[in-house]
Amino acid sequence: MKKESITSRDGANKSIWEDVLSQTNDHHTDPVDDIFDTLVIGGGITGITTALMLQQQGQKCILAEAHNLGFGTTGGTTAHLNTFLDATYPEIDSDFSPQASQLMASAAKDMIALIRANIERLEIDADFEEKAAYLFSQNEQETQTLHKILSSSLQAGVAVSEVFENGIRLPFEHVLRFEGQAQFHPLKYILGLATEFERLGGIILENVFIEELTSRHGLHQVSTPQLNILAKHVVYATHIPPGINLLSFRNAPYRSYVLAVRLKDGQYPADLSYDMQEPYHYFRSHEIAGKKYLIIGGEDHKTGHSDPQKAFQTLEAYARENFDIDTIDYQWSSQYYVPVDGLPYIGELPGGAEGIYLATGFNGNGMILGSLSACIISDLILGKENPYIDLLSPSRIKPIAGFSEFVKENADVAYHFIADRIQTPLTHSASALNPGEGKVVSLEGEKLAIYKDAQGKIFALNPVCSHAGCIVNWNSAEKSWDCPCHGGRFAIDGKVLTGPPRSNLRSVDLI
Repeated sequence: MKKESITSRDGANKSIWEDVLSQTNDHHTDPVDDIFDTLVIGGGITGITTALMLQQQGQKCILAEAHNLGFGTTGGTTAHLNTFLDATYPEIDSDFSPQASQLMASAAKDMIALIRANIERLEIDADFEEKAAYLFSQNEQETQTLHKILSSSLQAGVAVSEVFENGIRLPFEHVLRFEGQAQFHPLKYILGLATEFERLGGIILENVFIEELTSRHGLHQVSTPQLNILAKHVVYATHIPPGINLLSFRNAPYRSYVLAVRLKDGQYPADLSYDMQEPYHYFRSHEIAGKKYLIIGGEDHKTGHSDPQKAFQTLEAYARENFDIDTIDYQWSSQYYVPVDGLPYIGELPGGAEGIYLATGFNGNGMILGSLSACIISDLILGKENPYIDLLSPSRIKPIAGFSEFVKENADVAYHFIADRIQTPLTHSASALNPGEGKVVSLEGEKLAIYKDAQGKIFALNPVCSHAGCIVNWNSAEKSWDCPCHGGRFAIDGKVLTGPPRSNLRSVDLI
């Protein structure tokens, strides 16, 4: 029997993709007594693509998602599909090798083809469109960087040329045009994959939060109040795997901000465009329910560090300055992880039991690299060769590439672990909060994370993140508590939304 529900995501702001129906089988509530070949944890593009690929190869797979399919980054992406990556080819040339750039360029091209093939074969109405993409400079320094990107991209085998337009009505100095790019509707796509996965006998469990995993005699066991699952392999498709491990220190959590706007003049871009500011802005159009939208993103910053409301305000000011805006119909933010050496980590979990896999460090290329992760991990599990295994191994050691970023990001973590305990503002009464406001305060000598809802109800929590002990910060835009160290995020009642924490923030009784 099928169950229909509208998807939701990990923040108070609704993304433009959310009004689609999730149709999955009724959930299993009794213990699952069978032994599965693979348990996939996480219901975004990485998890669902991996589970489907393994199920198609004859495996018996089960997928567990803590919330609903597409709840995390897949539900908040802007779904650009590119053959150029956030780690530019000059950077990959320098930090790895020109051969690594060729591999990554080939992977990006192949993943666009894979997504297109899945959509066509499974007849998924996912709004897939092939596009060109314009990367443009606006000053001399950016132009110099652009020339390097052109040279390295051509050497890597990417279809790119110099042109005299940028696809959008913004001033430019120099422009590169990349061919064979694409865009799609991410939730329609993964829900189509999920339907096929279930048709082949795969099991999807939503609202099942995996806290603990034990491994013994070649089997991995996870237990929840409702379920007991045994599997030969486990895939963490959750960005950073839970707990404190090497990947917690090799990736930094960031948030990106997005507006979907209607234009008065109807001058929507036909292709994809990107400037080279820091952080950069990205642009594309999409039609939803018969309405055309300009989707514009940017103002990225580390999770839990800057003011999210200010980021939205800055992005809106930029949009209004450069476009003839009629209405802003959607605004939302989403999280991604930046790897210290530029390339994602895909493969077996370092220091973990045999048969546990992860995929993280996608930067802003989650749809491409999530799909690539599925190909790599499914091949590892099935014992097949894959050309990307060694390059993207989570166990790789790069003493030079990424070292300075490793030091910077982890010094930043140490700073917040100490400084946030000292600099917490003093508030003597929860009544000082406005409705809809949250703060970390000192109340009668105890630090608390306090939120007051619209009805005046107070939610009080211990502000110490259950992952590594940093102090969470209030995200006023998404109504969540965000950890500035490793990106753990919690709802107003303390429940884990996303990130590596295994347990909720502890509730505190103020009475």
